[in-house]
Amino acid sequence: MAMRLSELASAFGLTLIGEDREFTGLNTLEDASETELSFFANPRYRQLLGRTRACAVILAPEYAAEAERALVSNAPYYDFARIAALFMRKESGFTGISPAAVIHPDARLGAGCIVHPHACIGARARLGDGCEVFPGAYVGEDCLIGAGCVLYPNAVVLSGTEMGERCILRPGAVVGSDGFGFVRVNGEMKTIPQTGAVSLADGVDVGANSCIDRAALGATKIGADSKLDNLVQVGHNVRIGEQGLIVSQVGIAGSVRIGDRVTVAGQTGIAGHISIGDDVTIGPQSGVPKDIPAGVTGGGSPFMDSGVFMRVVSLLPRLPELHRQVRHLEKELADIKRLLQDKTGAEPGRRDA
Repeated sequence: MAMRLSELASAFGLTLIGEDREFTGLNTLEDASETELSFFANPRYRQLLGRTRACAVILAPEYAAEAERALVSNAPYYDFARIAALFMRKESGFTGISPAAVIHPDARLGAGCIVHPHACIGARARLGDGCEVFPGAYVGEDCLIGAGCVLYPNAVVLSGTEMGERCILRPGAVVGSDGFGFVRVNGEMKTIPQTGAVSLADGVDVGANSCIDRAALGATKIGADSKLDNLVQVGHNVRIGEQGLIVSQVGIAGSVRIGDRVTVAGQTGIAGHISIGDDVTIGPQSGVPKDIPAGVTGGGSPFMDSGVFMRVVSLLPRLPELHRQVRHLEKELADIKRLLQDKTGAEPGRRDA
């Protein structure tokens, strides 16, 4: 795909500075060639502006003078994302419904749905207009899937799951597996039936090999436009609000309540039955054992607010030195006690009756 910079500027409301050229793709500032477009949004990479070979750089007005050719934007990252959509590779050119798919006679598919070979759709499932189900994907009985959803290869949607419009399940994602419910009875482990469901609101994106468990009772719920990275575990009866960002390898135990616009960084573990307020940011590798009020940013295990956490982190590299100092002070104190005892014949700190 080839476009001229002037065409792109006109289409996306950007200002072109410098010579108009043709470009054919997108790349990073460091790796872009003379025919590729790049973007600049993080000041950490400012030194690359003067060295990049990119055809042009999408950037904010205050940096426009630092690039030979620029497309000036008030939101460079967002505009780059919009432009990148033009260059996305379609995963498959398949159209229609494959005769090699297994679709129950009682299932209902909306207009324009695409069902690839070896996909399986169960009884009474309902798919809205324009859904696409890739090979190996499974939609169970009584599922309700909104318009424009995409189930990539080997994604699994188990019975009774509800999905809003424009949801995406990446390869291997599992929605509606049984929650982790067991009880010890007379020395045996008994399974607690998980009779609830999962409900995904509009625009939810579930990463590859992530799992969202069905509720024991009621529903596990993920709010509109929330995004789950790869390898995320969401336990039964969890509720995540709108526009959540749950990064890779996060584990959320059962019955947790998470508010709107919460970011949970990678490898964080969240204990069950706690509440996390709106607009919370949890740093990577955190352990969250108790409630977090709205608006707090922090990290660590156990979780601490950012002020305490930064002080703890700054002390960690000094622990060996501090340990040596404490051992040295302990030795000096012991020597002083011995000297006092030798002089007085009494143990320091003790008063004879």
